[in-house]
Amino acid sequence: MPSDKSYLAFVLDLLAPLEGVATRPMMGEYLLYYQGKVVGGIFDDRLLLKDTPGAAALMPGAERDLPYPGAKRMLVAPVDDAALTRRMVEAVAADLSK
Repeated sequence: MPSDKSYLAFVLDLLAPLEGVATRPMMGEYLLYYQGKVVGGIFDDRLLLKDTPGAAALMPGAERDLPYPGAKRMLVAPVDDAALTRRMVEAVAADLSK
């Protein structure tokens, strides 16, 4: 089921304090970029982030789920905690830079 554009708008508003956030539509879903790096995406109206050590450390015991069949499990972002979600996005990008 494709993600709703209102959920996309919600996530972009949540991440607005971060500079360099962008999305790209992909088959009814959206890839999420931060500072030019793919850090996750919006899948079935859920914000999923790459499961990197830095992001996982910020949220021990985080729920993980598949964005689509056959994919790697990703961290389910805690969109009810905007500050934590932003820190996780930054952590994923930092881990991808190493």
